[in-house]
Amino acid sequence: MAIDLDTITAIDVHVHAEVSCHDPEDPVMGQFFDAASAYFKAPRERPKLPEIVEIYREQKIAFCLFTVDAECGMGARRVSNYEIADFAAQHADICIPFASIDPHKGKLGAREARDLIENHGVRGFKFHGIMQDVSPNDRVAYPIYEVINHYRLPAIFHTGHSGMGTGMAGGGGLRLKYGQPILVDDVAVDFPEIRIILAHPSWPWVDESLSMALHKPNVYIDLSGWSPRYFPEQVIRYANTQLRGKMLFGSDFPLIHPQKWIAAAREAGFRDEVLPAIMKDNAARVLGLL
Repeated sequence: MAIDLDTITAIDVHVHAEVSCHDPEDPVMGQFFDAASAYFKAPRERPKLPEIVEIYREQKIAFCLFTVDAECGMGARRVSNYEIADFAAQHADICIPFASIDPHKGKLGAREARDLIENHGVRGFKFHGIMQDVSPNDRVAYPIYEVINHYRLPAIFHTGHSGMGTGMAGGGGLRLKYGQPILVDDVAVDFPEIRIILAHPSWPWVDESLSMALHKPNVYIDLSGWSPRYFPEQVIRYANTQLRGKMLFGSDFPLIHPQKWIAAAREAGFRDEVLPAIMKDNAARVLGLL
């Protein structure tokens, strides 16, 4: 069953699947989960896929679901893209499957991307340069981008500060420089058919994301990872004006609950006529649901 836009209240474009239903939690990732939970003041236990879909179905919120593949960058086992895709197919009325492939996997990663799209219904991709230890514009990723561009799918790129590694010695070995939004500008130029979503308000490089979304028709911004009460002033200003069609609701669940994000957004200064587009309409266009 396809998503019925008339029956859902919102689309959350940023939801993490951090533990498998079949495999134990990876101990490397466990250390980072501990630190991230402390940073976000969030529960340590990560919900499994059935719990996630139950929460979102109760709220009538459709959502994009993905893991982060940092197997090469961090040496941590990922949750299988195939597990996520197969689970989403069972809940296609509310769950949109995204995949994550570490860019270091190059041509083999491109083969996986093509298979996930053609045979498993994957509708987009997620990249996290900080966790994957690679710049978004590194040519090692281009074989994977070529596949995404060919199928004209969206891709979410982490930007700005990272809660992963915050508070750990040496930041857990993660390098924040790979979260600079302008590094994604080359991707937007070289792959104009990819609908690029810059994840998070991108602090401390907020203005770079705003500039890119203004400049490039294929660049959008999701507002996940922060409570809207803490958004920089210019994010609200541009969301209400020139970028009203470019901002998307994202929570960063399970670290931020969607209902808490929505409640804060109603008090953040978004215009009444703008908030519905942020919550659902803009994402529906980007995800090809209209």
